[in-house]
Amino acid sequence: MLYTMKETCNQVQMNYEALKFYCREGLVPNVKRDENNFRLFDERDIAWIKGVQCLRKCGMGIREIKEYMAYCLQGQESIPQRKDMLENTRQKLEQKILELQENLKYIESKQKYYDDVLAGRIRYTSNLIDV
Repeated sequence: MLYTMKETCNQVQMNYEALKFYCREGLVPNVKRDENNFRLFDERDIAWIKGVQCLRKCGMGIREIKEYMAYCLQGQESIPQRKDMLENTRQKLEQKILELQENLKYIESKQKYYDDVLAGRIRYTSNLIDV
């Protein structure tokens, strides 16, 4: 089955302009066109677009995704290069997760501090003003 841009946008939860950008940038290879030259997408295209979205969310840049896509288009022999790229992205994500966990600990400690101040368990102090 083939899907229009609008139908594809709904399936991948992406706005029209973003999908159009992906297509213009060459991030969706082999896009088909109808008799009016409108883009059409099949299930494989949709699966690929969802993968690209994930890679973007993981912090991969457009240039890196194009490199990854070029490897994918080479077939099975490029699997080691793709694995290396994904491993690098995984390591960056793990570092980001650690940073986010530290940030979360800070927020939780501040919330506990404010709860204790409001409950009268501890005296309020500030790094910004004399109290």
